[in-house]
Order: sequence, then structure tokens, then C-alpha cells
Amino acid sequence: MVELLLVEDDHELAGSLMDYLAEFHYDVDFARDGQTCLELARRHEYDLIVMDVAMPRMSGFDACRQLRREQNQTPVIFLTARDALPDKAQGYEAGGDDYLVKPFEPQELIWRIRALLRRGAARQPRTPRQLGDLIIDPVSQSLSHNGVVTVLPALPFNLLNLLADAAPEPVSRRRLEAILWPEGDPPDSDALRTYVYRLRQALGKPYGNELIRTVHAKGYRLAIPH
Repeated sequence: MVELLLVEDDHELAGSLMDYLAEFHYDVDFARDGQTCLELARRHEYDLIVMDVAMPRMSGFDACRQLRREQNQTPVIFLTARDALPDKAQGYEAGGDDYLVKPFEPQELIWRIRALLRRGAARQPRTPRQLGDLIIDPVSQSLSHNGVVTVLPALPFNLLNLLADAAPEPVSRRRLEAILWPEGDPPDSDALRTYVYRLRQALGKPYGNELIRTVHAKGYRLAIPH
């Protein structure tokens, strides 16, 4: 499940948004000011933050600046009534990824959340990463081991990166599906299983053992090869 953090000091608006977001199966945490946002973001990894700007203790702009200073790159959508161009420029310069002016239609917020999640799923590191004997290269979209290189299609490669991000911990099926298909349900109930199978085939041929493990009632995990 996609996990969001909503930061909003208007409790009535926050309650309405949380109810609406829940209808789209988003798991939403709540903070009423920028300082609380920072505390929660330091303890938990969210997929996206929806943040008001004018708040007590710490503004949304200041909270976002601090997140970026701490190397937290979680996408941020600002919500604010400040619609002047200099205000928007300030929001983007603070490290925000999108800017939605109040009042707004809740459906538009959903569209923007989906767009950012889709962009995040496609965004990969630009340098190779190594996990044990496994090397994942985002430029060539390939994996390699002992001189054997396998190029993957986009979706299995994104799946591999999601599992690598969490390795050796498991990632739930719901979370994988929500990130890989952010605009709606997978094309069929076996879609994720099919891509896991294809990824296992790609990993299994050079390695001779199963690196994608099924964890009962939890999901899938990448076993780091040695």
C-alpha cells in the first residue's frame, strides 16, 4: 500500500482529505505542523508528502528545506492559498515537487499524487549499485554477476530495484502493486506473480539459486548473493 504523510493545520480539511485518500486505498499519516512532519519523516519512509505551507511552529517551505538538507528526497506536494508566481517559485526552490492552490478539487490532488508516484517509480539511481555479487546498472537497465549480463524490460527492472531498496527485508505484494501500477490495479490478478517469475528466471540462470524469495503473508524479498 502507498503510504502518504498529510501535513495540514486545518483539522476539518485534513479529516476530509484523509477520508478521501482512504477511498483510493492510500495509507495516510497526519501531522499538524512542519516540525511534526520532520519528526515523522525521520522515523518512517513515506512514498509522498502532501503539505500545507502556512502552519504553526514551522512552515511547509521550511520543513521541506530541512528534509532536503537531511537528504530526504520524498516527493512533496504543497497545498496553499498563496497563488502568486513568487510564492510558487519559493515552493519549488525549497525542494517541492508540485504546488496545488487552494481551493482545489480533491480529484486533482489524486491525479498529481499518481503522477509523482509514477515518476518516482521510474526514477532510478544513475550509477550502478552492488548488493553482494549482484550489480544493478540503471543506465543499461541490466544486472550482472561473474561476467554474465542480463538486460531487463522496464517493469521487471523497476521491480528488481524496489526489492533491492528493501533488501534483505520483504516488500508486501500490495506495496509493490501500488508502486508499479500507480494509476490503478494491475492488468490482472497474476500480473505481479508473472513479473516475479520472469525476474526469477533472469536471476536464476546466472546464479543457479533463487534470489527472489516468497515470504509467507508478507510478500517478496531479494536475498543478497555472496
